[in-house]
Amino acid sequence: MIFRSQRKREKEGRGRRKRRQQEIRSKGLRRQKRDWVIPPVNVPENSRGPFPQMLVSIRSDQDRNISIRYSITGVGADQPPNEVFSIDPVAGKMFVTKPLDRERRSSYHLRAHAVNMNGERVESPIDLYIYVIDMNDNRPEFKNQVYNGSVDEGSKPGTFVMHLAAFDHDDNTTANGMVRYRILSQTPHSPIPNMFTINSETGDIVTVAAGLDREKVSQYSIIVQATDMEGNLNFGLSNTATAIISVTDINDNPPELTSRTVPENRINVAVANLTVIDRDQPRSPNWNAVYRIISGDPIGHFTIITDPHTNDGMVTVVKPVDFEQNRAFMLTVVVNNQAPLASGIQSSLQSTSGVTISVVDINEPPFFPTNPKSIRFEEGVPAGTSLTTFSASDPDRFMQQSIRYSKLADPAEWLSINTTNGQIVTTATLDRESIYVKNNIYEATFLAVDNGSPMASGTGTLQIYLIDVNDNAPSLLPRESQICERINRNAGINITAADSDTDPNVGPFVFELPTFPASIRRNWTVSRLNGEGTARCRLGGYLKPGVYEVPVIVSDSGNPPLSNRSVIKVKVCPCDENGDCTLVGAVAAAGLGTGAIIAILICIIILLSMVLVFVVWMKRREKERQTKQLLIDPEDDVRDNILKYDEEGGGEEDQDYDLSQLQQPDSLEHIISKPLGVRRVDERPIIPESQYPIRPAVPHPGDIGDFINEGLRAADNDPTAPPYDSLLVFDYEGSGSTAGSVSSLNSSSTGDQDYDYLNDWGPRFKKLADMYGGGEDD
Repeated sequence: MIFRSQRKREKEGRGRRKRRQQEIRSKGLRRQKRDWVIPPVNVPENSRGPFPQMLVSIRSDQDRNISIRYSITGVGADQPPNEVFSIDPVAGKMFVTKPLDRERRSSYHLRAHAVNMNGERVESPIDLYIYVIDMNDNRPEFKNQVYNGSVDEGSKPGTFVMHLAAFDHDDNTTANGMVRYRILSQTPHSPIPNMFTINSETGDIVTVAAGLDREKVSQYSIIVQATDMEGNLNFGLSNTATAIISVTDINDNPPELTSRTVPENRINVAVANLTVIDRDQPRSPNWNAVYRIISGDPIGHFTIITDPHTNDGMVTVVKPVDFEQNRAFMLTVVVNNQAPLASGIQSSLQSTSGVTISVVDINEPPFFPTNPKSIRFEEGVPAGTSLTTFSASDPDRFMQQSIRYSKLADPAEWLSINTTNGQIVTTATLDRESIYVKNNIYEATFLAVDNGSPMASGTGTLQIYLIDVNDNAPSLLPRESQICERINRNAGINITAADSDTDPNVGPFVFELPTFPASIRRNWTVSRLNGEGTARCRLGGYLKPGVYEVPVIVSDSGNPPLSNRSVIKVKVCPCDENGDCTLVGAVAAAGLGTGAIIAILICIIILLSMVLVFVVWMKRREKERQTKQLLIDPEDDVRDNILKYDEEGGGEEDQDYDLSQLQQPDSLEHIISKPLGVRRVDERPIIPESQYPIRPAVPHPGDIGDFINEGLRAADNDPTAPPYDSLLVFDYEGSGSTAGSVSSLNSSSTGDQDYDYLNDWGPRFKKLADMYGGGEDD
């Protein structure tokens, strides 16, 4: 058998075999069979098909003479797993029938057979080797999700800590199964975020920096990531595991005696405990101890309190201590009893002891030496002007700390401060007349913060005294007033000048009238009264009633002075004997003539008439609404519902019905008492129907037949009626009717009908008369 891949190779093979046979026959030798070897076939795993998919074609060189049948044996063919591979017994083409999984089986060894139709072997079996090509379809897997390791504190960089390994089921001879490791995170980050590193190929974790201290960090948690494809994050698959590294203790801390320390700026803190032994009667004056500090504390920062139960002496701070002044105190303490020693008993040398107390430096907040700090500036200082340097001091002289500044309160947003040196610069124009300025002083508060641990802050207040400049012109009050048309020496208008500035930029004020137009000085005069800011404006002659605008120029006493032209609206009107304007005079002074007043009154009368008509129309409409009779529930309204009847009856000719079913009862009490769903309200159609007979609101039961006939005749003779038979409005059909519906008006006649009488019913029934009356002629 041979491996058949291309037609050209087959042709060349046949030529070579023919030449070989000729050589054998010429030499007189017998043909020897050759062993044919087929190269291994590579099949990628997880192939998507389509299946069956052809792999290789085999054939015997004897198939030209006899019929050959091919078959394959081995695992994957006739051995489990069966039917993975198949072969066309006639053409010799071998197929794979399903996707292969390299992780289940990486290769197959099959044997191909060729037999004739009698089952006799015509060729020796050929070995077929099929290798499954690996695809990257498996992530690296850690055996455990959490690994535990340990390392001694103080270990040098490069010290081995632990080993992690991940296994990838893909082919480890290809990139699909080559795993690389890296550290994603370390918790905590102390002393640095990267205390460890991992060998990317072996998974060994080692220290990379010094500084492991069990007393500070006793355990680290590291997230390790394993990625195949040689660590390519774009194409590789990844998985993670956690490594817990415990820092083991070594003897790196010698024993220390407990020190007696006191934090600075603290009081009522017990810093030392003194113990005495007295063999006298407990809790008696001979046993009770009294402690005294005889040296080492000249200012009296400490006192010793005796515990009445244990007789111990507790050294307590009563005045704050300052580390910058005293870093330590060496006290000499003597102890005695409340009762003096007996005669002849000498004091023990052990009754006196030395106590050393160390002061702990605490980060103290910065302070502003001058607080509040006051400065003086003229108002109107432009933006960008440097005012002062407002700097703070740090009381911690032995700490190398820096101070940063910021604004805490700046109501008008006029200032800024340099964060490093505290220089104050204006960001807007300073205005003394601002609402944020109180008594000519503007206040702003600033914050100074150091970088100690913990950080401490202090505040300082800057007071800016604003010196007034003449930057506001005076104004006049009031803006409007009135005066009598009669010239009176005592009559006039008092006007007052107001100025936002202060002395010397205010009064005395100068009041004067403009020279143009000339009528102003001819008709008015103005003169200053006693005082600096008040003047009186008077009439210079007779003026008819009306409203006049009087311009007045007022100037202050600043250097240079500022002036303002103010217009005062003065109403000149006739006055009574008390000097008050009369009503007619006030109207006339307002500029309204008789015609305007009459027009206003007419408009008021028209408006009142319209309101009255609207009220009458609303009351009439309400009355009409109340007069409508409520009969049935809106759910039963035939205008919005389709009523189904079992029979329509025999037509208008069928007059054999009981009119008592249509009678309206004399009383409606049983209707009102019925439950919801049985009451109904009907309204007449809104169309012209003046020719219809007017029926009473509640017709008598005996008149219902006449009412129907009259309505029928009216509809027949009305050429403007809508295109339906008649307008029949039934307000009430009755309660407890034995008929139950209009279907009770059915026809009982069964014979032939004579429709000639329809000609007498009017033009509406003419068509029916033509259709049914002439049936015999048709």
